[in-house]
Amino acid sequence: MPSIGWLEILIIVSIAIIVVGPKDFPFMLKKIGSWIGSAKRYVRDVQGQVSDLTNETLSADIEEKTKSENQKKNKDE
Repeated sequence: MPSIGWLEILIIVSIAIIVVGPKDFPFMLKKIGSWIGSAKRYVRDVQGQVSDLTNETLSADIEEKTKSENQKKNKDE
């Protein structure tokens, strides 16, 4: 994965200020920040749903194995 250094960040910010203009640059940063925040919340929610689903599946598998082992023990007795 490529890394971005300080020089690259400085070049990107300089170009953005020239293209957008110094007056609107803070508003653009705020808008980009809100988009990034929304994307992070969405990813966090999806990860939470996947982990909940995984935990439910694992617990159901464990319960099923426990029941089958208990039934085997009861048959042996």
